[in-house]
Amino acid sequence: MITVIGLGPMGQAMVRGFRKAGHEVTVWNRTASRAEGLDATVAPTVKDALDASELVILSLTDYKAMYDILDGQTLKDKVIVNLSSDSPNKTRAAAKWANELGATFIDGGIMVPAEQVATDVAYVFYSGPEDAVRKYEPELSVIGKVQYVGSAPGLGQLFYQAQLDIFLTALASYLHATALIEAAGVPAAEFFPFAVENFDTVSYFLKEALSNIQAGEHPGDAANVIMMGATADHVVTASNESGVDAALPYAVKSLYDRAIANGHGRDSWTSLYEVVKK
Repeated sequence: MITVIGLGPMGQAMVRGFRKAGHEVTVWNRTASRAEGLDATVAPTVKDALDASELVILSLTDYKAMYDILDGQTLKDKVIVNLSSDSPNKTRAAAKWANELGATFIDGGIMVPAEQVATDVAYVFYSGPEDAVRKYEPELSVIGKVQYVGSAPGLGQLFYQAQLDIFLTALASYLHATALIEAAGVPAAEFFPFAVENFDTVSYFLKEALSNIQAGEHPGDAANVIMMGATADHVVTASNESGVDAALPYAVKSLYDRAIANGHGRDSWTSLYEVVKK
């Protein structure tokens, strides 16, 4: 038996996946109508939902919603798997709160959209007590491949947010680039295949970046900071000339400007890491 609390698109997708895999599922949501068509047992109260299962999966807006729903409830001996999005610090505080109430706390993040939950391409980051993750790995694997990243609370959330850092920035860059093209009267569809090709080649540069980051050295080459920074400045200028919002390229240019100011002008573009790291 599995309990799922929170029936937004992600929660609903998880319930469908569990039911398809043959698991009995109890659900609770503030708006009970969201359970319609899920073939799950609808708990009338949060207490009933908690009483139904040892394994309790949360799919909520943020961690505040968890406190709003679970504060005052008996959580002793429950395994709380919170797949809601929030900051790592809030996740660590939540783990401490749950542990003090006698619960085992696992945090995580689902790295696919709702329509891909419980499919072969889905994967989920988890952190927390490994024995608990492994105990329920057969159930959790229904949602997506279990990617266990460590016992420290908040690590699963951190991996999740790091992936979203790449994802959100990449999507924003596509929209910005497309706006530049359309500002010149060129249809977005004409630019689209070139954007796809660009996205497909970006991963080529990551292996060298990882090597330089690990070595703490950024040997300069044709793609040094001065050259790349000049290009970043040209993107800013093109944006301003086109009347397209320049906040994103200005942010990128600022990294190059600061790298140059810190003496990395002749180093590889990977030396921007020295600007952004803690």
